[in-house]
Amino acid sequence: MKILLIGEASNLHWTLAEGLRANGHSVTVVSHGSHWLNNQRDVSIVRQGYDLFHSVKYVFEILQYLPQMKGYDIVQITNPVFFDLRPEKNLAIFKYLKKHNKKIFLAALATDHYYVKACLDRKTFRYSDFFIGDRPLHHPEREKMLAAWIGGPNEQPNIEMAKEANGIIACLYEYYAAYQPEYTEKLAYIPIPINLSNNPFQPIGQTPEIVKFFIGIQQHRTAIKGTDILLEVLQEVHNKYPKKSSIQKVVSLPFAEYYKRLHDCHVILDQLYSYTPATNALAAMARGIVAVSGAEPEFYQFIGEEQLHPIINVLPDRDDIFHKLENLIIHREQLPKLSITSRMFIEKYHDHIKVARQYLDFWKKH
Repeated sequence: MKILLIGEASNLHWTLAEGLRANGHSVTVVSHGSHWLNNQRDVSIVRQGYDLFHSVKYVFEILQYLPQMKGYDIVQITNPVFFDLRPEKNLAIFKYLKKHNKKIFLAALATDHYYVKACLDRKTFRYSDFFIGDRPLHHPEREKMLAAWIGGPNEQPNIEMAKEANGIIACLYEYYAAYQPEYTEKLAYIPIPINLSNNPFQPIGQTPEIVKFFIGIQQHRTAIKGTDILLEVLQEVHNKYPKKSSIQKVVSLPFAEYYKRLHDCHVILDQLYSYTPATNALAAMARGIVAVSGAEPEFYQFIGEEQLHPIINVLPDRDDIFHKLENLIIHREQLPKLSITSRMFIEKYHDHIKVARQYLDFWKKH
């Protein structure tokens, strides 16, 4: 098949493209590379600024390439805001793509109207990026998201794209749960693809004397991801065990540089408010690094996994985080086993070639 993937989210589309090509298909990835992450892509369309000159230049680049986005068997967009344009312009391009290609799919890979709506109902999730129980989490970035996706300019285009798409694919349990009430018939959960060759297994061979913790900070999203709290609690644990732990912190690194810095670490701290592990945690797990992230019972039940539970699940609670990080130091003899089961989990669910086949099966059926 001839496949077009538009947009990017933590290298998912590029890794999926690698898996699709390994399965014998022709794939083109068009994206901005997730900005500073600088993910790989075949066609780079990047907005350099928001003044009149750069806005006109960006629109011109898209319009110039648009005729080449015709005649594909499959088109998939990462999000209703798949180009850095106003919502109505993205909707117009979506309709163009739907008209000039055989099938078009919406990927639920990031915050959008349905996810925010599910977070706000306080029933779908016990906690989320926006609430812990009944307690709202206030932050300017959250307020911007609410204004954009609920009653704002992004809401109606998102609804129209979801209705008109041939299918919707969620990469996390949370996104599936958000779309499931309205789109069960054309919705699927397909795991995040991880290229195992690019993430070679380097197991923790023996009990380390010093547990090396790694945490990556996205400078403008640290409060949204919860890494601000994770870092503060990690520092408290390190202060209690200064001779048995170390911390490596990196801030807003490009994708390739980020993974170079993971070398020799034992534990990665990823996200606080998630029910499921995302790309950074999964790629680290493929390397044999133990992940502290989301791995709620709902997630394991959702995927039907009863045995492999290698992820250290933390609740958005400082005492819970402290206890579980401290436990990794006190019982560091468990790290070698967790390292092995982490790799086993990725091989079972996230091998990019297997994941690509799941996409192909879904695309063909819808």
